[in-house]
Amino acid sequence: MTCSNMASRVALGILFGGSLLSAGAPKIPALNSDAPLATQSGKETAVFAGGCFWGVQSVFQRVKGVVKTTAGYAGGTKQTATYKQVITETTDHAESVEVVFDPSKITYGQLLRIYFSVAHDPTQLNRQGPDVGKSYRSEIFFTSPEQEKLAKEYIAQLNQQNVFGRPIVTLVSPLKAFYRAEDYHQDYAYHNPDNPYIQVCDVPKVKALKEQFPDLFVEYKPK
Repeated sequence: MTCSNMASRVALGILFGGSLLSAGAPKIPALNSDAPLATQSGKETAVFAGGCFWGVQSVFQRVKGVVKTTAGYAGGTKQTATYKQVITETTDHAESVEVVFDPSKITYGQLLRIYFSVAHDPTQLNRQGPDVGKSYRSEIFFTSPEQEKLAKEYIAQLNQQNVFGRPIVTLVSPLKAFYRAEDYHQDYAYHNPDNPYIQVCDVPKVKALKEQFPDLFVEYKPK
């Protein structure tokens, strides 16, 4: 099942499974041991996989302190990093989003909170809502030892507090490489707001971001 092959799924009512995306849902708890904001501006990179990259990108590009987002592929090889190959579910890639952020404006822990709260459902194994397969898995690709530590501690905390009512299946792995997706995938949700898939799966994520994190929400327009 590809991101765009959605009409029959909408008709059947097989929609996004994350209960935290419903109207009025509370934010999940913050990370107990998040690092403080940096004292100087800079750039740091985080990579998140959580289902179709259209929706994950549409969330993070609207977060204060995020400098740039890129839809792409992580977990496989350069030779297999094309959409036609990835959707065969034979390349080990996960549809992912590279998030470049200013650590003096937002912490990695805050990004993790948004990732687990509104970007996807971390309890769905090898799928997100209507999209099924390992390429839609939940996975954090860390770029530093601190990111690895914070991600693993946060998952343990949320599981211990039974925040989701089900175990978190999110993988935490070192980023070996990130491959930019084809141009038509970049800012896809922004450029295709009336697409039924975007309306059903991604618009609620942006609404939830704005509702749950008003101090971190910013409007977005491609440059």
